[in-house]
Parts: sequence; structure tokens; C-alpha cells
Amino acid sequence: MVSHGPKAEARPPVQGARILVVEARFYDDIADELLKGARAVIEQSGASAEILTVDGALEIPATVAIALDAATRAGRPYDGVIALGCVIRGDTGHYDIVAGESARALMDLSVARTIPLANGILTVENDAQAWTRARVSELNKGGGAAEAVLAVIRIRRRFEEA
Repeated sequence: MVSHGPKAEARPPVQGARILVVEARFYDDIADELLKGARAVIEQSGASAEILTVDGALEIPATVAIALDAATRAGRPYDGVIALGCVIRGDTGHYDIVAGESARALMDLSVARTIPLANGILTVENDAQAWTRARVSELNKGGGAAEAVLAVIRIRRRFEEA
């Protein structure tokens, strides 16, 4: 697995953290690989993941909001969120809308709710670029998204303990 950021031994575990992973399955095989990378990092950190599946990237932000609300009402809020999916440019401008609007909505959710949220939605030109980024043996963007959200959870925990 390719690692981004600090070395694994420098990262303390995040025991008990509850991570919501919302994955878009428009490209099933790529989604499988992204989820594989994210799950491995989450498990190594001592956190747990709940996986929700949607059809495409535009459905991810609303699903995140629904799940965050439900978890809070149940008294079991999530510590962080990971969005996974893939948008491959086609022949129309739809790509720009899907890529831009899903990213904007996720950023809005993260800031408005002050929740660590990693955007692991690949936005690429073609299938080959998607695979290079998704494969655990290459760029492992699913694992990178998990590492990113866990890093922010660690920061949040540090400030909550202070």
C-alpha cells in the first residue's frame, strides 16, 4: 500500500472512532478497490466503519447528511466521514457538474457540521487514470482518504482533551 503523509509508526491509533463510509457504485470494480484501501487503513487504526452504498457521486452528500442526523439522534455520532467514488469524463459537460457539485456539497457538510470528512471521489479523464488512483498497489486513494480523515480525527481529539 502506498502511504501518504507521516509514517505509519508516527500515527497513533484512533481506538473506538466510528467512521461513516459512503461509496458510489457507478463503477463497481473501481469502487471495490477504493473501499478495500479505505477499510485496510481504518482497521489498522483501531477504528470501525459503517458502509453505505449509493448509485453515484451526487447521491453521496445527501446520504452523508441523512446518516449523520440519524446517528446523532441515536446517540451514536460518527467521528468522521469518507466519501468514495469515481467520476470519469465523458462527452458532455455532465462530468463538471457531478465532480464540482459533489465536492462542493461535501465541503459544505464538513465545515457546517465540523466533522472530519475526506473526499475520496476520483475525478479523472479515463479508466486508466481511475485504476492508477484506485489500486491499493498504486496510489491507493481509498486508503489515502481514510488516512486523511483519521488525521483530522486525531486533531479533533487533541483539542477535545485540552
